[in-house]
Formats: sequence, structure tokens, C-alpha cells
Amino acid sequence: MKLTKFRVTNFRSVNDSGDIAVSQITSLVGRNESGKSNLLLALANLNPPGGRKPLNKIKDFPRGRRLDECTPDTHVVWTWWELDNEEQEALGEMLPALKNCKQVAVGRGYGERGWVDLGIKPPEPSRSKLTGALRRLEPSLTGKLGDIAEQHATAISSALTRLGETLAKVGPAKNWATENVAATRDLRKRLGEASIVPTEAEDQLISQFEAECISIVEFDGGANEARETVLSWLPTFTYVAEFPEIYGHQNLDTFLNERGRDPNRKEADDNFEKMAKVAGFSPKELNGMRGDHETRNQLLNRAGAVVTTELRRLWKDRPLKVRYNIDGPYLDTLISDPNAVYDVEVNLDERSRGFRWFFSFYLTFAADTKQGGGESAILLLDEPGLFLHAKSQEDLLRHFKDDFKNQIIYTTHSPFMVAPDAMDSVRTVNIDEEKGTQVTNTPTGDSRTLFPLQAAFGYQLAQTLFVGHSNLVVEGVTDFWILSAVHSHFQATGAVTLPDALTITPAGGAGKVSYMAALLASQELTVLVLLDDDKAGREAKKELVGSKLLRDSAITLVSEGMAAKPKEADIEDLIDPGVYKALVDKSYATELKGKKLTLNTNIPRIVKRYEEAFEAVGLEFQKSRPAREFMTLMGSKPSDALPNPQAFQDVFALIKQKYERIVQAGRAPFR
Repeated sequence: MKLTKFRVTNFRSVNDSGDIAVSQITSLVGRNESGKSNLLLALANLNPPGGRKPLNKIKDFPRGRRLDECTPDTHVVWTWWELDNEEQEALGEMLPALKNCKQVAVGRGYGERGWVDLGIKPPEPSRSKLTGALRRLEPSLTGKLGDIAEQHATAISSALTRLGETLAKVGPAKNWATENVAATRDLRKRLGEASIVPTEAEDQLISQFEAECISIVEFDGGANEARETVLSWLPTFTYVAEFPEIYGHQNLDTFLNERGRDPNRKEADDNFEKMAKVAGFSPKELNGMRGDHETRNQLLNRAGAVVTTELRRLWKDRPLKVRYNIDGPYLDTLISDPNAVYDVEVNLDERSRGFRWFFSFYLTFAADTKQGGGESAILLLDEPGLFLHAKSQEDLLRHFKDDFKNQIIYTTHSPFMVAPDAMDSVRTVNIDEEKGTQVTNTPTGDSRTLFPLQAAFGYQLAQTLFVGHSNLVVEGVTDFWILSAVHSHFQATGAVTLPDALTITPAGGAGKVSYMAALLASQELTVLVLLDDDKAGREAKKELVGSKLLRDSAITLVSEGMAAKPKEADIEDLIDPGVYKALVDKSYATELKGKKLTLNTNIPRIVKRYEEAFEAVGLEFQKSRPAREFMTLMGSKPSDALPNPQAFQDVFALIKQKYERIVQAGRAPFR
């Protein structure tokens, strides 16, 4: 059975949530106090681990309504389930009407019983159809009565009359069908006593009576059996809101001798047992071999390796190592941060709340969902990963997707717990003063409700708009415009282009290049840098290499690709000076009207020449304006924009050569 949707009514802040569609992983997003937890709690009560119990109407029935409105049959939650082929076949064997049943609904109210709607109604008698069958049967059988003994003929006539009378009766369908089954069987008995074997046509008519009436008689029994079976198939709903506690220091004597006596320690003891299961050791056996230190240490060494291997796969914050240390009855769970000198071990109890939450969550649910009691459970997680760093929350989402076969429904208001590539699984939760908590399957609500979705989208755009698996970081957006326009033109003409895998990524200035490179390199992406050959560009290169962010071979100054090496050069110096003058004249036509610019040809960089010339006539030069004109001209008349494309081709060829060497060497960005 797979949950497809649910609906909560009459529970705490929820008068009627509306239908909530459920996928493999579903997130309920909403502001604080919107009722997200109430939705999970109501759903959890459909089939909690300890079995259904009556709900507390004083605590759980909406406070703004009279208590006498609440009865044991007041609806709390309905769920809809998709059946697999085996389940459909099993129900079909219990009740033919369920042979093609693909969906069932299960619900509960304030009483403890569960309800099942099979989506079918009891069959209604086909009175006219059966009356017609009797009319065809009577003459056929009556014609045979003259050849048999009178007493048998009389008995058969009476049986036919009785069948006609019961068929004509009006009353409850089940009572009607029961009488007709008895009458049909009496007719078969009388025919047998008279040694009359019905013809095939007669037998079909009699069987028609039997089959239809028996299906009505047996419907309730078959339907009840099917309902009980569906309830037995229902997965357990495991609700987790609090910190899944595991102690890093455990006394095995106390654990084994007092297990279950202290209700305050029950959860911690349960979770310790689950940790032992995942790690592969038995607390009882471990405690019983105190004289065999070597075997105990070998067992725990293996246990630590098992947990460490899996934890490193899931916890991406930094590589950690788990070691179990035992001294007599005392077992410690130690976590170390490997460094260049020695491993610094810290007891689990002293680690950060975020790590302890993740460690506990992984171990307890790994024990439950892998051949454990929660293998087929539906996990209801209230604000999971609340103590985790944003990046670790993304890792947790991956953990949900990759490591659980269970359906998971979780609440959150963190944008990092919203998967931008799975927005169709997000449900927004809103609360209204009159209507209470309501849920929509498409984003709806005020700015606070929608903020996590907006932030998730914004983060994804920031990660993908200018960022790819391989990146060429440039100083500014004008560099991006110019290089992109030329690259697109070269692609169309078959000239040398930048590698297709390279995404041009503007950093927002030379001073920010090192930050952008560090961010990209930390994501294990391929990073190259193209800088202006000026003081700021050279300092940026020195910082990138000196801080060991990038190798010198991954950094290019624009002048390196120019045939005549200038003292300084910007990206704009790859454009023909005459073309650049035309771009400036057009983009500043209004401001320059009646003014004459005098360019100082001793200044090597064309942008700086225009900045000085504009300042001399009382204007401020913005290089973005001619850059936009260049893009427009490249789109309409590329030959006018690039009368001599060789300068760009040389720079592109140099960057391509460096990129191919980096990829071929398989080098990481850092030294």
C-alpha cells in the first residue's frame, strides 16, 4: 500500500485541511503556529506504533467548538492508498467485487476503531432479471412433471411456487437473498429426488439465481474480511519531533539489569539498542566477555568501522571517525576529528547538537527501516535537521531520497529543507482565524509562508544561473556580456570557442574573484579565472595563488592571449579601437552632443582612456553602455562588431588549452 493523499478534520487547529497530496517525500511548509505539527499528529494517530487508542476530545477537539459536537465517530483523518497487484488479487479472492479495486480509503475518529472504505456498495438484487429467468425456467421444468411420480411433481411445483414468492418479496436485500438461496437449493433438492437432471440451459438459469443471491448474502462477510485485511496492511506511522537521544557513555550492567524500569530512560535505552544493532554488536554478549579483552576490542573495532563508513557517506560537513571504547561495563562512543598529528576524540555527549541529532537520527532510523519494525513505516518528521548547518540540511534531504524506501512527510520552515528540483512535493500550510489550518498542494499564502520557497528558488538560481560544473570566473558582468556574445558568434561560424562545458561566471569585481573562486572550488567544481591585466587583476592572481585557492595554470591575464603584449589590458582591449569608438559615440550620443573627446593614446587600456576623456568634459563614463551596444551589434551585424576576430580567438584558444590540461590531469582546484 502506498499513501497518495490524506485529509485532517476536527483536530486542534484543523477544522478541515483539504486533501493533501502525498509523494515519496512530501514537505509541509508554513510559518510558525500554522498547524503543521497538528497535521502530522493527526496522521500519526491513524496507526501509531502502540496501536490506536481513543483520542482526548478535551485536548484534541478544536477549542472554539462545543464539546458535545465531538463523538467517537467524529472524523479526524482520512487517508487514500494505492494497492499493488498482489494486494488487489488478495482482496479479489475475498470478495469478487474487489477484483479490480486499485484504491482504498482508511480513516479514524475520536474512538479507537479504524474505518475502511473499499469504494464499493452492497450489490442490489436484479429482480426483473431474475423474474425473467424464472419465467423461462418454469415452463421447461413443468413440461417434465407428467413423466414422474405425482409426489415428486407436486414437490417440484411447490418449490417453483416458493421461488416465485420469495423472488417477489420486498425487504432488506440480505434477507431477500438468503430466502432465495434457500428456495433455489430446495428446488435443486426436489429435482434430485425426482432424478431429473436439468439441461445445460436450465442449470444456467438456476445457477443465475444462486450466484447473484449468494454474492449478496456473502458480501458483508467478504467486505468485513477485506476491511480487516486492509487495516492489517496499514503501515505504522512513526512520528518524531524531539531529539532522538543516545547517550555517549553507557553502563552495560545498568542497561541490562534495569532495562525498561525507568520510563525517563526508555527512549535513550531503545536508541542505544538500535545503535548496537546497526553497529553489529550485542550489549549482552559484549558485557559477558569481560575476561576476553582481545575479542571485545575486535568486535568494537569492527563496529566503529561500520558506523564510520556509513557516517562519512552521509555527514559531508567533515570526515569524522567513530570509535567504541570499553572498560569493564562502561562503553563510550567517541567521535574524532582526524588531523595531521593525531585524532582528537570527543565523547558523543559533548559534540554539537546538530551532529548529535544527525548521528542519532541515522542510527535509530537505520535500525528501524532496515529489516526492523519500521521497515515499511511512514516517517512523520517534525522540523528535522533543525540544529543542522544549511549545507548539512541539504545532505539530510539527500539522505531521505537515497537511503529510505519509506514514504516521508516532514514539516519545515527552512529554505534548505526545500528541494528546488522537487517543488511539486511541497505543500503550503496556512492558518485562518475562522477556517483554521488549511493546506494547498500548490504554493499559496502570505510572504512568511512562502519565504522558504522563495529563498530556495533564489538559492537555486544563484547556484545555477552563472554556475556550472566547470567555470570561467571573470571580473564583472560586462566581461560576461562581451565574452558570451563573441562565444555564441564563434559557435555559429565554427571558429575557436571557449569549451562548451565552461560557464562564464561574473564575480562582481576583481576584489571578489577570490571569494567566488573559493566558493566554487569548495563545491569540487572545475575553476578557471580570466583577469584584466592591471594592478587589481595582478593582485587578485597573487592572492589566488598565494592562498592556495588555485594553481597558477588555472589563471589567465587577458594580455597573455594578445599577440602584441601591452603593459595593461582589459577585455575591452580585444575589441577593435575603431569599433569601440563607434560604440561609445552611439551609446553616449545625447551626452556628447557638442562636446569633443580627446583620448590620451599613452594610456594602454581603452576604458581608462575614455574615463579620462569623459572626465575632462564633465561626464562620467560607464563601460556597461558600450558593452550593451556591442552585444546588440554582435547580434545584428557581427562582422561590423568584429572586423578582426583574431584577438578573441587567441584568448579563447589559450583558455581552452588550459582547461583541457586541467581536465586531463584530473587536478582538484586546491594545491
